[in-house]
Amino acid sequence: MNRPATLAAAPLILAALIFAAALSRVIPHPPNFSPIEAVALFGGAYFIPRGWALVVPLLAMFASDLVLGLVNGGIYWSYFASAGYLMVYACIALSTLLGFGLRGKVSGGRVLGYSLAGSVLFFLVTNFGTWLGGALYPQTGAGLAAAYIAGIPFFQWTVAGTLFYSALLFGGFELLRNRHPALRAQTA
Repeated sequence: MNRPATLAAAPLILAALIFAAALSRVIPHPPNFSPIEAVALFGGAYFIPRGWALVVPLLAMFASDLVLGLVNGGIYWSYFASAGYLMVYACIALSTLLGFGLRGKVSGGRVLGYSLAGSVLFFLVTNFGTWLGGALYPQTGAGLAAAYIAGIPFFQWTVAGTLFYSALLFGGFELLRNRHPALRAQTA
């Protein structure tokens, strides 16, 4: 049985969109305005094999981290040894699992809701990690509150970036699916 070329290429198209979004982190942007949550949600929503849904966003973000390390040098390389690095990657995995809830049910309203939930998840987990793994805040309830309060100015950019990249990925892929109906059969 011959499958249409577009059908066979669907996973490659999904991966290419995710890698392109992840590599956009190299372009100058406001702090926390990034595709991190969007690529995870997108992968979770569309990759049929759940393993690919988890692996592709993680690999794409790792590739973009390597490029950022090469571009920015020493201070960025130290990021790889931090607890914050692990927290960000945990958020990617958790947001991919969250994206499974979009499978077969992608709509503008649902993508908006899941994007906001992913942004809140990222804020809660990474600021907790900053408090837990660093010396910046005392290991007390007041220290944890201070870590969350300090993260509030960055949260607006997290939300804006997640919404922007979600619209770009989900909207762009929907346009591709409309032009190439074979993509509908390959994705959840």
